[in-house]
Amino acid sequence: MIEWNEQQEMMRDAIRRFIDAEIVPNLEELEHGDTPPYDVLRKMFKTFGIDEMAKQRFERQIAREGNGADTARQERAAGSGDTDSAAMQLIPIIELCRYCPGMVTAMGVSVGLTASAIMSKGTLAQKKRWALDLLTLDKVGAWAITEPDSGSDAFGAMKASARRDGDDYILNGNKTFITNGPYADTIVFICKLDEGNEAKDRQVLTFVLDSGMEGLTQSKPMRKMGLHSSPTGELFLEDVRAGKDRLLGETEKVQSRSGAKETFSTERTGVAAMALGIVEQCLKLSVDYARTRVAFGKPIGEYQLIQLKLAKMEVARVNLQNMVFHQIEASSRGKRVSLAEASAYKLYAAQAAMEVCLEAVQLFGGNGYMAEFQVEQLCRDAKVLQIYGGTDEIQVSAIARSLLSKAE
Repeated sequence: MIEWNEQQEMMRDAIRRFIDAEIVPNLEELEHGDTPPYDVLRKMFKTFGIDEMAKQRFERQIAREGNGADTARQERAAGSGDTDSAAMQLIPIIELCRYCPGMVTAMGVSVGLTASAIMSKGTLAQKKRWALDLLTLDKVGAWAITEPDSGSDAFGAMKASARRDGDDYILNGNKTFITNGPYADTIVFICKLDEGNEAKDRQVLTFVLDSGMEGLTQSKPMRKMGLHSSPTGELFLEDVRAGKDRLLGETEKVQSRSGAKETFSTERTGVAAMALGIVEQCLKLSVDYARTRVAFGKPIGEYQLIQLKLAKMEVARVNLQNMVFHQIEASSRGKRVSLAEASAYKLYAAQAAMEVCLEAVQLFGGNGYMAEFQVEQLCRDAKVLQIYGGTDEIQVSAIARSLLSKAE
């Protein structure tokens, strides 16, 4: 795939009209008010039939699993050649990120990370119980792995625990920086099995929790640098009782570390589409400003230093667009990217977005530092792409370890 086809361009233009009508006029309230993003996202899902498509995909997979089919193989066969389906999942991400990257994070964690974890490792009953409502955004999901003292060492420094109590488990722990945490209906909670052994030797388990369970507290939204339209919070668990039906896969043998890595791959590849939307908007705003802003008697776009900034932005845009096209093509063929490939996507995309945003702010001069100009918001929002889902430094390590482990 080297360019958008006519049908994809029609989808993109329709989504742009929706954003212009439903999001742009309410951007101030979404970014700086107390309005969660979920209602407008649900309206977008219904307007474009995204919820119905998700429901149909879910029902097909459940039917195949119920018949004992090889789900992974059949999913690849079903997706082969369907670039429009893959594009439809990425185009809304790109377009939303031109104005409101936070909404994409809120949507992606609920529909993507949380639902994917259940669909990947859950039993048939668990998928029916929780996944469909997440995939259609009827309910909000949170994926809880990060802790106050863990950071990038998510597993090694994990203190959240599960202790057996008869046929149930007693869960304790504190999670932080949890996207959708304050409003989540369904929470995928990752912890370690406490059998009296040292924390570093404990098995990782995953549970699915519901808001309102006794002992579970969800904090108010945290204040942060950017992504204001993506509610972030803390989770506190004090002796939360969870039955075996809430243990993902209903067995302790499910390898939660590998499941989390699959989720990380999904999250990291999505950053390329997010970065593309941010870069496209920064470039558009910068070109318009360079044409109209006059300094020393002529438009600043006539100065070579400004032209260099614009040219570098365009190079980043083209590279990111090609990454997205590659993802769409790979997805349509049923090909999954490796963790190292996903890390490479994220490393480049996050750095490219941040560099373009900083150059856009510089091009705008004093205006670029003012909240009245959108490049200020996009610059704040872009920074988190280098932090969440694994920092730039973690991506470098993942890529290098993969390269060094390959046989000569």
